[in-house]
Amino acid sequence: QVQPVESGGGSVRAGASLRLSCTAPGFTSNRCGMHWYRQAAGKEREWVSTIGVDGSTGYADSVKGRFTISKDTAKDTVYLQMNSLKPEDTAMYSCQTTVLRCGGVWGQGTQVTVSS
Repeated sequence: QVQPVESGGGSVRAGASLRLSCTAPGFTSNRCGMHWYRQAAGKEREWVSTIGVDGSTGYADSVKGRFTISKDTAKDTVYLQMNSLKPEDTAMYSCQTTVLRCGGVWGQGTQVTVSS
């Protein structure tokens, strides 16, 4: 089973940047894609971004132009570069493998807090 583990969260001021990592041994060899989701306190989980096996990417409108998803296949790691952070980006960020071939497994999440 490909088990993702997130890291890189923290507390920053508005306008700052953070890079989240999602490391999942077997991610590349199993030909997985990866999704990033976030959930703010008291709100439903929101899809943020996806990177496919072929490197194709997708973004929610709320982060388009500010966030960039990428992957390092040698490290079995997916990154989420977050620039121009806003207080409304405050949430627990979690990655999930794609369901096909990889079971849709969730990581434990990493907290991002953006203050104004």
